[in-house]
Amino acid sequence: MSLLEMITATLTDNNIVSSIASTVFIILLGFFCRKKGIFTAAVGKLLSKVVLTVALPALAFNSFMQDINPTMLKQGMNVLVWGILIYIILIFISKPFFLSYNKDKQDVLRVLTIFGSTTFFGIPIVGAIYGPTGVMYSSIFNIGYRIFLYSYGYIKMSGLKMELKNLKTMFLNPIVIATFLGLFVWLFQGYLPQMSVATEDGAIQQFAFLRIDQTAVWLFKPMTYLAGLASPLAWLSIGSTLGEISFKSAATDKTSWYYSVVKVWLVPIVNIVLLALLTVSHILSVDTVALSTIVIMMATPTATVAAAYAISFDKEAVLTSNASLLSTITSVVMIPVWIITLNIIDKIGIF
Repeated sequence: MSLLEMITATLTDNNIVSSIASTVFIILLGFFCRKKGIFTAAVGKLLSKVVLTVALPALAFNSFMQDINPTMLKQGMNVLVWGILIYIILIFISKPFFLSYNKDKQDVLRVLTIFGSTTFFGIPIVGAIYGPTGVMYSSIFNIGYRIFLYSYGYIKMSGLKMELKNLKTMFLNPIVIATFLGLFVWLFQGYLPQMSVATEDGAIQQFAFLRIDQTAVWLFKPMTYLAGLASPLAWLSIGSTLGEISFKSAATDKTSWYYSVVKVWLVPIVNIVLLALLTVSHILSVDTVALSTIVIMMATPTATVAAAYAISFDKEAVLTSNASLLSTITSVVMIPVWIITLNIIDKIGIF
């Protein structure tokens, strides 16, 4: 199959095209509603709060409600290992990109580059395209993200030592609790107390009592509805937030444009190259769904928490705001490109 045929096949894949269109259209709808005054300034924050405290925890937990097999277990563990290694790697390789800036700008730009909006921006897109398996991989990948965001990110931006409140934030927020609970059920479902469940074909199967998709459908169904809110509400919130910020002033900031290219273009490329080498050498193999999940997560714009650190500790607050806006716009444009690229990589058969 030629490159042109691969591109054509990707652009005619209804699942890919509809997922990209849904993302872009709903973000634009949020932007339109904010510009027209249909959404107030508080709507974006309110929607993001619902997504982070209700929808994403339900989405994360539900993604683990599936049978375990050796292949998925291996992929999940490889994603976990890479989710820790990549942040260590980025801590070192991000430095050369910003050597020409003063120390404060270097620190801010490096932290903003290392940590993207994987939870709020990445997971809804991954879920829309790659389904429960993609969400499960992204939730596992985010374990390393949260460890480094609330430790290295905080220390680098504040200049202070690690505080207890960050440990609480790291482990006691709803998404992390749902992720670890879901991961526990998925990993140990064969060892938990079992229940007999009648399947659709009339057969009787044994499932762990915490596999609520089988043992408590009455509970799983409302959680499915809540999980379904994650993507549209997140995209509406992103659009609404973009509608509040002046693009004109941010567009003249060359540093923010440069940062956006590094964050949304170069960081995903680093992941693809390194994972290709590790997969070919059989050191740390990932399949195309795991690769695609990781790349989309790393192509996300500035993390909200990282931006909050910069503003809270008065470190380049204006630069951070501009970088957040421009990287969001760049990411919205580039995510479809990355999805097409990843589909072509899948057809080539590198992974």
